[in-house]
Amino acid sequence: MRVIGGELRSRRLASVPGTETRPTPDRLRETLFNVLAPRIDGAVFVDLYAGTGAVGIEAISRGAARAIFVERGKAALDTLRSNITTLGLTKRAEVRQGKAVGLVDRMVRPTETCIVFLDPPYEMEQEYELILEKLAKDAPGLVIAQHSKRCKMKEGYGVLRRTRVIQQGDNTLSFYEPESTTADSPTPM
Repeated sequence: MRVIGGELRSRRLASVPGTETRPTPDRLRETLFNVLAPRIDGAVFVDLYAGTGAVGIEAISRGAARAIFVERGKAALDTLRSNITTLGLTKRAEVRQGKAVGLVDRMVRPTETCIVFLDPPYEMEQEYELILEKLAKDAPGLVIAQHSKRCKMKEGYGVLRRTRVIQQGDNTLSFYEPESTTADSPTPM
């Protein structure tokens, strides 16, 4: 696994041993950040269910001001911290240990441009709705859910409305924005 683009392009990332984590494929990460290119510069990127940190590290590499990583698994946390240290990102990265659903409402600050990425393990499908409902109470500018194409996501959660869907193989990215944002812009991302 490697960083796809930006200042850390081609740098290698350590992987978590075993099969407990499911890294976002390189091609899907590249697609995601091509879409995010006009919005990532200076943003705070929240990487829920971070695993190795590949998605959040990619965000920093491509211009995010900082990233907040949430992970609860010990092996994944060790790998995540190692990747952050090896790449020299300790001043731009914050790691929080625990369950994403319990920490998410403390991540988003209304004064910051914030992008939240969530990719819970597929067997934790109920987490999508829990997280999206929590985020809808004080919605960030953008929420992206990576999920299986078999997982049926709603068109909306509170004020968050789905504005775009990208599918690659079994992986799908659903983009959600607050209604006030989507009402102001006639075309989705």
